[in-house]
Amino acid sequence: MSTSIMNTNFVLLLLVGAFVGAASGRLGSFMVLKRMSLVGDALSHVALPGIAVAITFGFHPMVGALLALLSAVLGIWYLGEHSEVYPEALVGVVFTASLAVGILLTPEPELFEALFGNIEKMVPVDALVVLAAASAIFMATRAISKKLLLSIVSDELATSGGVDMPKLNLIYLLLVGFVVALGVKFLGTLLTGALVIVPAAAAKNLAKNMQSYWRLSSLFGVISASAGILIAKFFTIPSGPAVVLVAVGLFLASYIFKERKKPSPGRP
Repeated sequence: MSTSIMNTNFVLLLLVGAFVGAASGRLGSFMVLKRMSLVGDALSHVALPGIAVAITFGFHPMVGALLALLSAVLGIWYLGEHSEVYPEALVGVVFTASLAVGILLTPEPELFEALFGNIEKMVPVDALVVLAAASAIFMATRAISKKLLLSIVSDELATSGGVDMPKLNLIYLLLVGFVVALGVKFLGTLLTGALVIVPAAAAKNLAKNMQSYWRLSSLFGVISASAGILIAKFFTIPSGPAVVLVAVGLFLASYIFKERKKPSPGRP
């Protein structure tokens, strides 16, 4: 009976990884195109002080991570819209400050787990919440995909087409904040950003058009998370590094394939 329950819980955890991977890959495809790859990585570090505060005051770490991420997203968006400081510089300042504060505040026994993740400690109720939230994030990203793509081509073109750019940017950053909060539990605050960026970067090496790029980004996100969780379970290692290494392996394989498909010098 206990083995059956354990197997059921592990299947649920695999589903969590797959859904979060799909949502992360879809969002990450736009981060790569918008040349904002470091934003996802930096935002994941913002979750650390939120987790520390949650542990200190005895409420759910994921709630603390989410509140910290939403605060950072709103701050970055507001300053980006109302100041002359480049968004990359704002993200860099928030990243370094958050990491320093988080390491100082997080109790030492929980620090390793907060940094590198441990999906084994995710209870079924949390897993179901994450599944629902990841599905909602994926669908919301699909709903704004065409507007985001238009804004990548030209902000002026998007505005002339009736797109409210400040609102679109805010929605997009909020979605990134939400998906990072979901991934913190099994990837940790140091590595969550990789699930948003690396599968999308791998997909860009292979995609022939935007539709295939979006599908491959989500697929590689699913493979990275699911295979990484399986490897972590088999070798009894933290899930975060395992997921990231699978994603990096996919990127290297896609890059090698892309290079081999290039025509040789002197050939058409």
